[in-house]
Order: sequence, then C-alpha cells, then structure tokens
Amino acid sequence: MDLYVELLASTIRMSVPLILACLAGLWSERAGIVDIGLEGKMLIAAFVAASASAVYGSAWIGLILAIAASVSFALVHGYASINQRGNQVVSGVAINMLAAGLAVVLGNEWFREGGRTPALPPEGRFMPFEFPSLDDIPIIGPLERVFLSHSILAYAAIALVPLTAWALARTRFGLRLRAVGENPHAVDTAGISVAALRYRAVIIAGVLCGLSGAYISTSLSSSFVRDMTAGGGFMALAALIFANWRAYPALGACLLFGFLQAVGNFTQGASVGGVQIPVQFINMLPYVLTVVLLAGFIGKSVPPKASGIPYTKDR
Repeated sequence: MDLYVELLASTIRMSVPLILACLAGLWSERAGIVDIGLEGKMLIAAFVAASASAVYGSAWIGLILAIAASVSFALVHGYASINQRGNQVVSGVAINMLAAGLAVVLGNEWFREGGRTPALPPEGRFMPFEFPSLDDIPIIGPLERVFLSHSILAYAAIALVPLTAWALARTRFGLRLRAVGENPHAVDTAGISVAALRYRAVIIAGVLCGLSGAYISTSLSSSFVRDMTAGGGFMALAALIFANWRAYPALGACLLFGFLQAVGNFTQGASVGGVQIPVQFINMLPYVLTVVLLAGFIGKSVPPKASGIPYTKDR
C-alpha cells in the first residue's frame, strides 16, 4: 500500500514541471509561435532560481528572478520570430543551446562546483506541506500523502490548467489569441495588433517556463546540476501535440509522462528472473513514449493553421 501511495505522490511531483512547460507551449503555439525553446527557458530558470536562492536564502527571490530570466529568453525568441520573422524552430534551438552553455559557464564561475550550485537551505526551497497528524488515519492518511504533500508551486500548476482552458475559450483576450494562431490577417483587418498579441503569448510562456524551472531546482531538487531538465521541454511539446493543443488532455498526457518517470525512479535496481534491469533501460521509458506518441499522433493532430508562419502585414 505504501509503495502505491508513494508512486502516485511521485507521479504528481514529476508531472508538475511538464504541466507548466506544456501550458507554456500551449499559450505560445495557440498564438502561432512554435516554441522549441521550452527546454532552454526551463533550464535557465532552474539555474537562476537555485543560484538566487543560494545567495539570498529566499525561494521567493529565486522564483521572481527565475521568471525574469525565462521571460528575457522568451522575448529574445519573440523578437527573432515576430519582428525579424526568423525561423522559429532555429530560434528555439538557439535558445536551448544558449541556456545550456550559459548555465554551466556562469555556475562554474560563480560557485566553483563544476556548474552546480550549492545545496539550498530549507528557506531557499519550496518545501512540501506536511500534515503529520493525518498520517495514521485510514484512507485519509494515504490520500493526504498523495494529494496534500506537495509544494505551493505544484498546486499552482494544477490550478493553471482550468484557468488556461477558461481563458483561451471564454475571454476576449483568449479568443483573440487563438484567432491570431488561426488567421492573423483577419485579426489585423479588425484593427488588432498581431505582434502585440503574440508578444503577450510569448511572455506568458516565459512566466510558465520560469515557474517550471524554479520548481525543478528549488522544490523537486535542492540545487542546480547540469542539464537537470533532462528533456522535459521536449516531453512537454510531445504532450502538447498528443493533446491536440488542449489544456485538459495536456494535463493527462503530462501525468502519464510523470508516472513513467516515477516508475523509473522506483524500479531502479529491480530484477526480473534474477536478472537486474539496467538503470538506463528504466530511465529511457519516458523518452521512448515520447517517440511513440509523436510517431502515432503527429499526423492526426491539427496544429493552429498559422503556427510557425511569420506574419507579414499586407500593404
């Protein structure tokens, strides 16, 4: 029983950064901006959050600076994609490469620990809530460990799913944003700035990636290590495609990826028939699923019609 409870709780923990990154991609791509750079923004946010938390001893300062760093990278991507009408995939790849290199170089220069940051104190982390008085109560105790033993960022991620779905479907801003991703010429004809709407979407994506990266280094872990996002941005993109650019199915896909990651963590060192299962085999399961989902669903998913297409105003 305890094993299943811990597995479910771990599934939620592992899913949180994927949910936030997937929502970031949803906002960006619904506005017509392909965001391959989710991974890079998550990584730089994780580095900045851990670095600032280690220096200032405050997780909240780390979170604010992580969001600022992620939004800065998002604006670079926005400038290349919107103003310069550059190739959005190339711009996203450049963001990923820049973040990966910059985090290691700055980390080594500042802390002299090979690109790592120092271990964070409790006040420098977003710690999970604990209700020890409920542990021994049947049914309630296990439910508390599954659903109530997470940090505030985890609950924020879950709350952002219905908020995103409602905003994109029910608000004027959300409807205009979706229209920009489908037919930017019609939006421009109505006197609405296509560039302004796309920049807002890019900024929202930057904020969400900042939350995701900060969660990884200050809640899921207690420091920053090189490449600690481990392809989470690409898994979030796969979940977004699998969910056909919808919020609630994206939540389900991210939970599936989180479950596989949790299973990998719990089965390390396990054996079948006396033969030990290689750790590498367990760890590759989420990435294999990513390839399977993309191979099976990329042809069936229908992205926004203007996704990845730079907008040129008719004269």
